Amino acid sequence: MNLFKFVKDAGEKISGSVAGAASAIKERVTGHKIDVKDLDVSQEGEKVILKGTAKTQEEAEKAIIAAGNNAGVGEVESHIVVEETAPQAAFYTVVSGDSLSKIAKAHYGDAMKYPQIFEANKPMLSHPDKIYPGQVLRIPPQ
Repeated sequence: MNLFKFVKDAGEKISGSVAGAASAIKERVTGHKIDVKDLDVSQEGEKVILKGTAKTQEEAEKAIIAAGNNAGVGEVESHIVVEETAPQAAFYTVVSGDSLSKIAKAHYGDAMKYPQIFEANKPMLSHPDKIYPGQVLRIPPQ
């Protein structure tokens, strides 16, 4: 079990009732074509709990950020089993004034490696310039 923190007031609002939030989050994860077999999503207050099996570490991490980058979600507890283990990505919370190139410079020492971060966060990111404060991004190892 791993626990990930998110900015509760950042992200897209989940429509519908609090009781329907878990199913709305599950739809977002599957809507992004993130492959987690037997995905189960439940919610306890501002904590979302994910269970299932992902083929890769990347798929598991994408499910976590797809679930966590929603208004009202402060934590994601992951019980996702990963079939093919690999080094974990770092998670980074965007602050005001950030850009992917600035984040790449800080993490990789090279601003021109921003496409690596963009690709690691697709399809949640549609354009490299469309990040917002409070959003959590995957920063894959080099």
